[in-house]
Amino acid sequence: MFERCTFTDADLRGIEIHGCTFTNCDFTGADLGESRHVASAFRSCTFHRTVLAGSTFEACTLLGSLFTECRLRPWTLRDTDLTLVGLGAADLRGADLRGLRLREANLVETDLRRADLRETDLRGARLLAARLEDADLRGAHLDADALVQARLAGARIDLDTAVAFAAAHGLRID
Repeated sequence: MFERCTFTDADLRGIEIHGCTFTNCDFTGADLGESRHVASAFRSCTFHRTVLAGSTFEACTLLGSLFTECRLRPWTLRDTDLTLVGLGAADLRGADLRGLRLREANLVETDLRRADLRETDLRGARLLAARLEDADLRGAHLDADALVQARLAGARIDLDTAVAFAAAHGLRID
């Protein structure tokens, strides 16, 4: 367990972490590239200008963590909880985010073009000016605000989302 620890500019490239908990830790400028994290918790941690490219998070929670100006691609996330995460303006083009929990996440101006968001829980997520062009949103859970505020041209959606989209844009379905 690590609490309020500072990993500023740390070289953690290729590290493997299993079952650790980090609370209110600072990873500013750290290199976590090619690292692997399994069943670990990063609660309210700060990742500023952090390298996460090539890293894998599996069965983890990143609850309330903030990511700014990070190098994320490619970033592998499996069975990971991103509730309340701040990923505003992040570059997640083409990311595989299937089935993840992104409830109440800040995705304002995030680039999610061509991302796979099937079955992803985006309820309460802030998606103002988020780029979801050509993203796969089939089975995703989205609020009406997200359907109005995000850019969705070319996105793949299911029938339920299409009806919710129409209603969010003031269309009457008879």
